[in-house]
Amino acid sequence: TQGTILPAPNFNPIMDAQLLGGALQGISCEKDVLIDILTQRCNSQRLMIAEAYRDMYGRDLITDLKENLSHHFKEVMVGLMYPPASYDAHELWHALKGVDTEEKCLIDILASRSNMEIFQMKEAYLMQYNTDLQQDIDCETSGHFRDTLMNLAQGTRMEGYADPSTAAQDAMILWEACQQKTGEHKNMLQMILCNRSHQQLWMVFQEFQNISGQDIVDAINECYDGYFQELLVAIVFCIRDKPSYFAYRLYNAIHDFGFHNKTVIRILIARSEIDLMNIRQRYKERYGKSLFHDIKHFASGHYESALLAICAGDTEDY
Repeated sequence: TQGTILPAPNFNPIMDAQLLGGALQGISCEKDVLIDILTQRCNSQRLMIAEAYRDMYGRDLITDLKENLSHHFKEVMVGLMYPPASYDAHELWHALKGVDTEEKCLIDILASRSNMEIFQMKEAYLMQYNTDLQQDIDCETSGHFRDTLMNLAQGTRMEGYADPSTAAQDAMILWEACQQKTGEHKNMLQMILCNRSHQQLWMVFQEFQNISGQDIVDAINECYDGYFQELLVAIVFCIRDKPSYFAYRLYNAIHDFGFHNKTVIRILIARSEIDLMNIRQRYKERYGKSLFHDIKHFASGHYESALLAICAGDTEDY
């Protein structure tokens, strides 16, 4: 793994629970203590702390965090306390059931997760909200965007399999789909992108370039629009280089929307133990400034401290 949060050495969940209890039960909430503990323990350790906290105080740590904190700082601290699959489920639920559907959140999660992650996320979704994820996607989205999300949410992508003889065939179907743009062609396009293995799609993209003289992303951008186009491009980016995709999403969230807090929080938490080091590296290579620098420039207070602690940083980032 290339995460920024690693298991803490000499870990003592009882002592951590005690410190958190003191920080939360006092007259004024000691936010620095919360940051020092919750951003410096891996997810499985945080879950053990929550258990020790319940045993010690007879209270739920997430509930206490929600009651004592506010705004984006609360979102970060509470988000850290969910197991990864539950966090994905939580984010998807709010993206689907909020006042407006948050399509970009659905794209970020469903385009980037493995079959196993999707399976665990669907189980968590059902357990937490007593409803089926695919059913909710069906109700809350529409058109080919919905069909593609539904396909991804099945978590049935082939794994490890590659067949050079069919790569040219698939590439030709994708090329035709970009030319014809009928409903049937759109279905074929999303079927290939959602179900072929990563290894297979690498070959398909190469064949597509050979056939059309064009990169698959440029072709999709030319031929389609809206969230369907964004989702297809996200799938291609995630297959080619997932850290680059998330670096791009973070840059947009920080710069294009005047700091889109939800996106920044979600990506930092979700990738903190997987590939956030790689994402930071791609961010700096691509945009010239470090992720640490940009967060520091746009966020403030304890919220900024929490994000920077998750992001971590090299000396030159400060």
